[in-house]
Amino acid sequence: MENTNRKENRKGHNPQLGLKELLHYVGPGLLVTVGFIDPGNWASNIAAGSEYGYKLLWMVTLSTIMLIILQHNVAHLGIVTGDCLAESANKNLKPWLSKIVLSTAVLAAISTALAEILGGAIALNLLFKIPVKLASVMILVLILWMLFTNSYQKLEKWIIGFVSIIGLSFIYELSLVHVDFNHAVAGWTTIDIPQGSMLIIMSVLGAVVMPHNLFLHSEIIQSRQWNLEDESVKKLQLKYEFADTLFSMLIGWAINSAMIILAATTFFNKGIHITELGQAATMLEPLAGKGAALIFAGALLFSGIASTTTAGMAGGSIIAGMFDEPYDPKDPHTKFGVIGILVSATLLIFLITDPLKGLIYSQMFLSIQLPITVFLQIYLTSSERVMGKYKNSLKHKMALILIGIILTILNIMLLVSMIKG
Repeated sequence: MENTNRKENRKGHNPQLGLKELLHYVGPGLLVTVGFIDPGNWASNIAAGSEYGYKLLWMVTLSTIMLIILQHNVAHLGIVTGDCLAESANKNLKPWLSKIVLSTAVLAAISTALAEILGGAIALNLLFKIPVKLASVMILVLILWMLFTNSYQKLEKWIIGFVSIIGLSFIYELSLVHVDFNHAVAGWTTIDIPQGSMLIIMSVLGAVVMPHNLFLHSEIIQSRQWNLEDESVKKLQLKYEFADTLFSMLIGWAINSAMIILAATTFFNKGIHITELGQAATMLEPLAGKGAALIFAGALLFSGIASTTTAGMAGGSIIAGMFDEPYDPKDPHTKFGVIGILVSATLLIFLITDPLKGLIYSQMFLSIQLPITVFLQIYLTSSERVMGKYKNSLKHKMALILIGIILTILNIMLLVSMIKG
């Protein structure tokens, strides 16, 4: 985070293990969770539930486990080194390689922001009949205002509030339908690959780990930076970080599960196949009532706003890291990153005639870039030169490499299927 915050927080905060300190630590993980429940995830989850009922809930369980391991690992980089992933890449890779890797991360941030802005715009269209392109500009202006007029602490509270609203919205939605919990438990714990479901499975498992979130988590975890000269304090912070990550990712697991269950209990049981978010909101009304449709669209709007905000923060962090600087909204490099990435994403929406194709194109690029970021992270966190005695153990390194290989294979398969389609 901002230079001043880092320096102040390092001066000598020596916490004791306790519930009060732990509650103060919770926050960064919830900002990362926003990327786990963004409009792209909504589309995949609704499609999974409407097509296959409860059978693909295991995807949410598996993807959450992978997400916890990767996000926990990259947060350690920020805690131990005091650098975000972009800064560490800039310091520890050859200059030409660092520029290439971080440039692809910038393009990935633009692709992510495109999907987030588009999701929020679709929600405004559903709620107020505002044309999607005009709604995209409105989302852009709102996000820039939020990012440049609020401190990180205020933004964190805003986004935690948005996540809470999304969660409560789905609790309400589920209260309107009959949930078969026996089938849900079986879906969460039993791997089942129905015929024709591979594309949806690849979409969820391959895209749930977002490149920008790995850069973001390593940056914002430093908003909780303590006196890292004291080894006992550093070890305590690593424990608190894991608790924050675990708690936050489980909330993401619950919300994603709720999306699939809602689609299963409404659309699947009626034989209705959903391919677009707008269609989902429209079809909910006759099945679960007008209130359900409105709350669905409202939650989608909050999801779009929250995820666009964190995408802008991640973009600013990546650009600042290219200049060996932390994220700081007052710094020109951070401002250039935030504005450049969000404006570029909005302009791309104007160039795309079919919003659905826009989402597909953005996911295609993320499929290419994600393995680059994952293996960059593994290289840095496994390096003794970078992490010292906190480098990955052989067991953790092998687990991370396995996840990286799985994600790479899934994303290649997803990319090939999209090109063929």
